[in-house]
Amino acid sequence: MNDRDDSIPVLKDVKHSFEQGAAKLHVLRGVSLTVGRGELVALVGPSGCGKSTLLHIAGLLEQADGGEICVCGKNGAELPDDQRSSLRRETMGFVYQYHHLLREFSALENIVVPQMIAGRTRAKASQRAQELLGLVGLAARASHRPAELSGGEQQRVAIARALANRPRLLLADEPTGNLDEHTADEVFGLLLQLVRDAGLGALVATHNTALAARMDRRLTLHEGIVQPL
Repeated sequence: MNDRDDSIPVLKDVKHSFEQGAAKLHVLRGVSLTVGRGELVALVGPSGCGKSTLLHIAGLLEQADGGEICVCGKNGAELPDDQRSSLRRETMGFVYQYHHLLREFSALENIVVPQMIAGRTRAKASQRAQELLGLVGLAARASHRPAELSGGEQQRVAIARALANRPRLLLADEPTGNLDEHTADEVFGLLLQLVRDAGLGALVATHNTALAARMDRRLTLHEGIVQPL
């Protein structure tokens, strides 16, 4: 994706640091990156290097110290909180290491909720949720609550939820980190297929080198700088 294609967020010269006592820890030192439609980009690096911080900033969940987060022709870094939230809700989906499903709600309801927050009617949200549960192979588990689902099934629901509002970019932070090797492989294969079929861009932080090798591009975050592997 080039800089003229602003349909998927682009980071431009993003900087961020944390205070550590009297010292300042520079986590991001001018990070620039793009993600193309249907492209999966792996972000690798040791724990504590700033991968999660980078994802949070790209997802407009955290403010950077400097730089631009370009989303649909807007610099998300300059928007007030309510507009940032709206832009994030309309253009991005998130998958985390732990599924963060609402325990008291069914699989279907967990996918319905973010759509209703975005303004869809319950009927349309339920129809979309049923469709997504079918895509992730859980149509028969729609009424089950998270405690009644396996770890792999819970993460499949989390992926479906991330896709519910038809985002342009999917941000995933160790999406298979809590799963055994076989289940992780299955869940990642599903994620890969859904991203390609929907024409999304996906930025995936992972320690799993085998999964990273299956993505289109691999980047490493080292001493605040993103470089190709």
